[in-house]
Amino acid sequence: MTTSLADHLRTLPDESLAALLRLRPDLVVPVPADVSALAIRAQSRVSVARALDGLDQFTLQILDAARLTRGPEGGGTATEAILALATTGPHPPAPTAVRGAVDKLRALFLLYGPEHELHVVGGVDEVSPYPAGLGRPAAELDPRTAALCADPAKLRRTLLAAPPSARAILDRLAAGPPVGTVPPGALDAPATGAEDEFPADPTNGGAPTGSPIRWLVDHRLLVPISSGRGGAVELPREVALLLRRDSGPLGPLRTDPPVVTSPPREPKAVDSAGAGQTMEVVRHTEALLESLAAEPAPVLRSGGVGVRDLRRLARGLGLDDSTTALLFEVAYAAGLLGELELTGAVTTRYGGDQQILPTGGYEVWRASSLAQRWEQLARAWLTMTRQVGLVGQRDDRDRPISVLAAEAERAGAPAARRAVLAVLTDLASATAPTPDEVQELLDWRAPRRARGREAAHREVLAEAAQLGVTGLGALTSYGRLLLVDVAEADERADDPLGLLSDAESGEPSTAVRALDALLPAPVDHFLLQADLTVVVPGPPDPALAGELDVVAEHESAGGASVHRVTTASVRRALDTGYSADDLHALFRRRSRTPVPQGLTYLVDDVARKHGGLRVGGAGGYVRSDDEALLSEVLADKRLESMAFRRLAPTVLVTPYQVGRMLSALRDAGYAPVPEDASGSTVLSRPKTRRAPARVPVTSRGLDPLASPRLPMPRLLGVVEQIRRGDAAARAARRAPAVVRGGAARTGPVPAHTHSDALAVLQQAIRDKALVWVGYVDAHGATASRLVRPVSIGAGYLRAEDERTEMLHTFALHRITAAVLED
Repeated sequence: MTTSLADHLRTLPDESLAALLRLRPDLVVPVPADVSALAIRAQSRVSVARALDGLDQFTLQILDAARLTRGPEGGGTATEAILALATTGPHPPAPTAVRGAVDKLRALFLLYGPEHELHVVGGVDEVSPYPAGLGRPAAELDPRTAALCADPAKLRRTLLAAPPSARAILDRLAAGPPVGTVPPGALDAPATGAEDEFPADPTNGGAPTGSPIRWLVDHRLLVPISSGRGGAVELPREVALLLRRDSGPLGPLRTDPPVVTSPPREPKAVDSAGAGQTMEVVRHTEALLESLAAEPAPVLRSGGVGVRDLRRLARGLGLDDSTTALLFEVAYAAGLLGELELTGAVTTRYGGDQQILPTGGYEVWRASSLAQRWEQLARAWLTMTRQVGLVGQRDDRDRPISVLAAEAERAGAPAARRAVLAVLTDLASATAPTPDEVQELLDWRAPRRARGREAAHREVLAEAAQLGVTGLGALTSYGRLLLVDVAEADERADDPLGLLSDAESGEPSTAVRALDALLPAPVDHFLLQADLTVVVPGPPDPALAGELDVVAEHESAGGASVHRVTTASVRRALDTGYSADDLHALFRRRSRTPVPQGLTYLVDDVARKHGGLRVGGAGGYVRSDDEALLSEVLADKRLESMAFRRLAPTVLVTPYQVGRMLSALRDAGYAPVPEDASGSTVLSRPKTRRAPARVPVTSRGLDPLASPRLPMPRLLGVVEQIRRGDAAARAARRAPAVVRGGAARTGPVPAHTHSDALAVLQQAIRDKALVWVGYVDAHGATASRLVRPVSIGAGYLRAEDERTEMLHTFALHRITAAVLED
């Protein structure tokens, strides 16, 4: 007698049910009402597909063996039968490996029941209709084909007589799947000999064409399963098994993953290469954000950032478009970039409704250490649901996919990154497999997930190298620690959804500490050269980096970055509020070499001229205590376009705005400064525009498609809730008909019926007996419950449910019937 999955689940202890829910967490979203609902969900197509997606190739093949050896009409199979079929091939696996795979399938309840009668859950056949890539038995397809397969000698002779093109078709269908589409008219074409053969058409999914199909159908080796235009044929199971005699009925069985043959790298070289790349990533990301702060990128009406803006940013960074797109997407996912709505004059000026520019979180990020900045970017990359490799490709409507466009959104992207990095994590330290070897490992570890994602997996490897997660093709030590930190945060018992990151605890993570040990220590000084270049012998600390951005021009980056002090940079520093004495003190304090005399002269010369002219807004005016200087400006031919006019010996005015006048005077070699209506100097530090703060994507968990993994105590609580619901459902089915009927009655309850119910309840209180109570709850739903009445008073019945040991209160006017338990 076949036992249903629900009946089998009811016989298990709570710990076994909790283990099932831990392995398949999607079963508790939402919590099933009872065991029957749990069994239905465990056999559903979606849940079974999720469970199969996590199985390796060998375990899937053992599941196929269970399906092939089960009895007719849903009968069971035995572990020994599975073992016998799995060890039939030329290279049989170890029996312990087969039994281990069976145990894994039973733990997931894809197989259930005792070892001598294992049953396959129904959803498996829906997800994978062809076990081991084999078709249906000939008896289910065609009687004449079944007669041929019943004679093994005749079947072998027929196969040997097949022309080469027909044999190629059979070999392909024998490898699976066993069904092929047939072009129109192929079955009508006359069967001919080997001199008139047509090979399989690779452009039609390998579908066979021409007379070979007709030959195979006529000789009962293929069975048409649909007719008309776009028909199909199926290879009977017996024919496929004969063709697989060299590899075994399940195909080649590999109990262990493929071996990586690439030579290992030196661990120190891997970490050094990765650490150097992290410095480049942080530097380029900061430069990208600064470029967007200076000139925000408008958002297209269709969403995303245009190709022209992406190329402008790439040229400024000296990177290619794909790398710039990766940094753009990662910075956005990390909450460092956001959209700003433009209104009024700003919209007119920039020509758009939204712009992409740094958020307020950029300032906090920039003030952090280099390792912490990298970690925030790496975590965002791990969890963002964006496939950056799609940027630049064409969508379904033949339009290019732009940065931040919705077309690049892929919910499975985090899972793909996790799968690829998990392969590198499980290898020995500093092992650098080739992309092909990584794909082979993925094909064995999770063939259902890896199928069709080869390009995405190669993109993950390339992006990991660009971001410094890997070095020289191997996973870095700090990258390995980062994955452990993220996984632990995702499974933390007090935070099952992974809403908090280690960065929020106030202590640097283990990955940050490991990377800090590899990176050169931040420096707070520089070396001044006689040619006014500033050499920073290491990564500058945030304070020094902020000062250099103001007082010098950046020339080159690397382990030692180079800057240069120019007239324009000194004037910019003076515009932001520095005085000449401040600049002299800064250079003396920060430089480990003597300050060149030329730099002192440059600062003093620019400072002496700085502020000699003062600009305000009449249309614009220029004033100076030096009348000769104003006369020089008025007579300067280069400034004729400004149409200056002398209002007083110390004042000139122009019809043009202050900004244009400032630019013209500075281009002519003067050094004016703006002033306000009171005559005070206006410092020209630019007002920083920032987008609204965004929550980084790293706070949403590693895999947005994954169900929450609950700790064992909570799982046991869920099991208890399911058990209670199951007991309540069974109790409701056992309730007497008069109780169920009374509960179903609508409208007011007749007085005599209500009186009879009260009499039964009072008798039950005296006898301390169990009684079935039918009632209508507060929502108007009818129900029944088996309870032991405790007291009646103040219009309420108080009764104890012995199954749950809980005390319930029922309003007497809602009770419809009461019957003593037999």
